[in-house]
Amino acid sequence: MMKSSKSGHDDAWEGVVVGKSRGMLDGSNMYHFVEVRLTDGDVTKVRIDRRLWKSIEIDDRIVKEPGSDPVKG
Repeated sequence: MMKSSKSGHDDAWEGVVVGKSRGMLDGSNMYHFVEVRLTDGDVTKVRIDRRLWKSIEIDDRIVKEPGSDPVKG
């Protein structure tokens, strides 16, 4: 099952990038997404900032700690 969301400020998770996408969902702003296979096996699609999106590739590890943005791990 895949969930889709923007990471909440207090969320915490880690996993491996299995897909990347971007799109102009509202017609004027570009949004960047990654699909992440979490350590529990679930796959989720989360919105990330452009700088991180450009720096990661498929199979890279990504970590989200409470109170911070996701980072390449």
